[in-house]
Amino acid sequence: MKIIIVDESPIRAAILEEGLRDAGFVDVDRISERHNLLKRIYALDPDVILIDLENPSRDELEQMFQVSRAVRRPVAMFVDQSDDASIQASVDAGVSAYIVDGLKKERIKSILNLCVSRFDAFAKLQSELERARSDLDERKSIDRAKGILMKVKKLSEDEAYKLMRNVAMRESKKIGEIARSIITASELLK
Repeated sequence: MKIIIVDESPIRAAILEEGLRDAGFVDVDRISERHNLLKRIYALDPDVILIDLENPSRDELEQMFQVSRAVRRPVAMFVDQSDDASIQASVDAGVSAYIVDGLKKERIKSILNLCVSRFDAFAKLQSELERARSDLDERKSIDRAKGILMKVKKLSEDEAYKLMRNVAMRESKKIGEIARSIITASELLK
């Protein structure tokens, strides 16, 4: 697993690096300054990102949250102090683990495991949500196309669906694609 540590403090970064190496992680890189941070993270293409901010300002937190949203990787953020708004913002940004006053090398492996597990669980939920939305959109398209066929060809709902299904099978396409084609054609003929 390739891990990136984002920390301007060499002392804090050394604690993280030592904890990772003690836990058996050897592919560890460090980014010590935040200039072009996103570009540098993309270039290194890590599996996990550990960010240590000590006492972050709102601007620093926002920059890290932007990184979290953009890279779609597990992100663990270490801070010394926090407030409810920062915690909520980190959750909204997709930070997998938000650790307050917990920078101890002995805890790094368990924090890393938690971070990856939470990221995977969240990614699975997002995937399921996208699939459900896609299925719902397809169902709406099919219903709309059935309505168009019922009106134009004077078919029953069952006949309209069977017609679309037969065309889909004949053309080796999904019924949703046929439905979208019917809707598009109908809109062109208006």
